Amino acid sequence: MKKLLEVLRKAGFDGFLLMIGTMILLAYFLPKPGLVKEPVSLEDIANVGVSFIFLFYGLRLSVEKLKAGLANWKMHIVVQLTTFLFFPLIVLAFRPLFIDTDFELLWLGVFFLAALPSTVSSSVVMVSIAKGNIPAAIFNASISSLIGVVVTPLWVGLFIASATGHFDISDIVIKLILQVLLPVIVGICLNSRFGAIAEKYKKQLKYFDQAVILTIIYTSFCKSFSEHLFEGFTALELVGLATGMMVLFFAVFLCVGLVSRLLGFSDEDRITVLFCGSKKSLVHGTVMSKVLFQHSTITGIVLLPLMIYHALQLIAASIIAQGMARRKEV
Repeated sequence: MKKLLEVLRKAGFDGFLLMIGTMILLAYFLPKPGLVKEPVSLEDIANVGVSFIFLFYGLRLSVEKLKAGLANWKMHIVVQLTTFLFFPLIVLAFRPLFIDTDFELLWLGVFFLAALPSTVSSSVVMVSIAKGNIPAAIFNASISSLIGVVVTPLWVGLFIASATGHFDISDIVIKLILQVLLPVIVGICLNSRFGAIAEKYKKQLKYFDQAVILTIIYTSFCKSFSEHLFEGFTALELVGLATGMMVLFFAVFLCVGLVSRLLGFSDEDRITVLFCGSKKSLVHGTVMSKVLFQHSTITGIVLLPLMIYHALQLIAASIIAQGMARRKEV
């Protein structure tokens, strides 16, 4: 148990998830600060923070590392197809069950998480614990984040209009370019000069990322609570959502494991595919929600499945990674 807690600590599980819960409670009991627009709103501060997150992310990405990672192309294709095709198609298959019901917004939230890129830090941590291919994990998590800037809005844009009443693709694209893609490109261009500094202070940058994410979660839930959007959901229904997220995780995990065996991947590569293909990024989910669901009160509901999935994937992946490590030591 002590080892498991240590793994969860390294993955950012304990304190950060506690703060997420605190922000939701704060939004419920004290929503006014998250709704104030003058003289400056927390939402505007979060928007600036999003750009800095992706700038710092680009600073830690070198073109040389990305080029070197392309060698193991078959494994990378499996991971990216799982992340951006298999995941969304699984959730899309269940859409007819939720159309015109009280749970249609929750389905949109699940589909949003399914279309997101893989998480970076915890995927690499889990691959490392399970003794997988760490360089390949770093490459896949990094390239997944870049692909997600384009693919995630395309997937989610298919259904935003029906949920929010509007979807201005030109506005979304412009905001994505200015707020996400441009900072990443600038960061990559500055990698040779400032990359070492960004790597040196990556722990501090992680805290900055988390602060921005918590601000986004707080303001999003302030809007949702102010519109009483959660009043229709019972505790039993939320437990059902958590169960569904766990089923989704294991369905993808088992399927991608089977594909890896059929393709004859080595144990190290199979471990990398398992953990990179089954994880979803809370960082990208929260910051992209600022762009995709701008000026919308439904953001809190849309983020709810992602936050539940984020917590459960860390617990499940940690237990599995520890088990794999023990088997290798025998």
